[in-house]
Amino acid sequence: MPGKAQNQHGRYHHGELRPALIEASFGLLAESGLAGFSVAQVARRLGVSTAAPYRHFPDRDHLMVAVATQAAIELAEQFGRAVAGAGSDPAERFVVTAGAYVRFVGTRGAGFDVIFAGDLGRLQNAALIDAGRRLMDLLRELAEQATGQDHGTCLTLVGQHLVAAHGYVRLYADGFFRNQETIDEIADLAVSASRTLLRGTPAG
Repeated sequence: MPGKAQNQHGRYHHGELRPALIEASFGLLAESGLAGFSVAQVARRLGVSTAAPYRHFPDRDHLMVAVATQAAIELAEQFGRAVAGAGSDPAERFVVTAGAYVRFVGTRGAGFDVIFAGDLGRLQNAALIDAGRRLMDLLRELAEQATGQDHGTCLTLVGQHLVAAHGYVRLYADGFFRNQETIDEIADLAVSASRTLLRGTPAG
């Protein structure tokens, strides 16, 4: 589905190149991953010159910062919707974020590998730092509500939770799961894995 800044042919409306570049970047990440990402490829998707993106972003990393910030904001919103639909059980409110993560990365292509990419950290972008912190705080708070454990224990649990979810969606993208054909099935596997992790964390 084309982004708001693009028309039905995948090109951008006049004066809206910057948001179109960000949206096209998501599409490229979903298809090719970080390894296949380049500013030139993004430009080609929009039908603009390879020099055009540099009027808005000085280099690849600055474009990726904008994409990563948008990804963190959207992912937090997706987590919020999943949690709101999970009912009042604190454990379920935590584990459903694994499924939400799989669905988001499976469609948008930008997960924690993009949001917390080491190459972007050197830029010290305030918007990205804030969006990433809010995302991690949301998950940590859900883990604390689910377990009653201390800050450090919950951060460890969140890390394990994300590694499992990220692993499922990446293996799915690589064609590992041949018997599960939909991203929803993989999301269910990630939620099940998160439930197992949670059972291994003592209640506070």
